Amino acid sequence: MQMYLQESMNTLVLLRWSKLLEYDFFRIYSQHIILFSPFSKIEEQEKAVLKEAKIPVLKKSIYTREIIDFILELIENGTYTKAQICDRYNIPKTTLYKWIAKYAVGNEN
Repeated sequence: MQMYLQESMNTLVLLRWSKLLEYDFFRIYSQHIILFSPFSKIEEQEKAVLKEAKIPVLKKSIYTREIIDFILELIENGTYTKAQICDRYNIPKTTLYKWIAKYAVGNEN
């Protein structure tokens, strides 16, 4: 209970709890950073170099269900259009439409 009431926690302690509970507490934070950070010029240059060298880039899904629900909620509320979501969050159009088909309200599986 004492740890729960602390204002801050050492990252090493949090890492140990993550391993013990087999839950990645850092993923929530890192996904927030990834989702809301703009692409840097270095990342764009790296992508261009990889494309030029024809090195395959493996993509790993960085979107949790919470992120997907957040994106879909923005569309359902009319905050952003589908095109604006794709541009703003750099989500491929096909991925967005798959989410809508799979997770939209009324389509819960």
